[in-house]
Amino acid sequence: MKRCSWVTDEPLYQSYHDEEWGRPLYDDRKLFELLCLEGAQAGLSWWTILQKRENYREAFDQFDAEKIVQYNEEKIAELLANKGIVRNRLKVRSVVKNAEAFLQMQQQHGSFAHYIWRFVDHEPILNHWATMAEVPTSTARSDAMSKQMKKDGFTFIGTTICYSFMQAAGLVNDHTLDCDYHPRNRQNTEHI
Repeated sequence: MKRCSWVTDEPLYQSYHDEEWGRPLYDDRKLFELLCLEGAQAGLSWWTILQKRENYREAFDQFDAEKIVQYNEEKIAELLANKGIVRNRLKVRSVVKNAEAFLQMQQQHGSFAHYIWRFVDHEPILNHWATMAEVPTSTARSDAMSKQMKKDGFTFIGTTICYSFMQAAGLVNDHTLDCDYHPRNRQNTEHI
């Protein structure tokens, strides 16, 4: 099994790479969760957040935006005391702020998926990178996404976070050409 070079031998990491990363995601709740987790990752490694993902789901009501927008100061204090998540006040508050913006975008665009996928013209971008060194950390599209999402009320949504989100949610497929999970290689790989 050949995987992208960033994948370690950790089963959780391998499962994330094999079953989630780069696969088009259209479920609003899952997109919202991923957006919040990418914001939590800022300044940290994705591995740190991935290990805490179940704790985040429990702490943030399975990323139910309708519940999150109702969080009061007592709930914020509870979250800041939760050792299972990153206890950064700005990051915790950003989830609440982003829940508000998420619900507004759902209402304005019919779904959050429709809102987010328009940044790639509703079609996944398939890249053909030979190595991870070629993969950018941001692009003109992630710049545009970041700028618009900030206007729409989202926080912790810089261009690098946006590009990482685009990769994770399958708006962009950045599996390298030597990875069995690059679409070019799938036709020859029955186990994928």
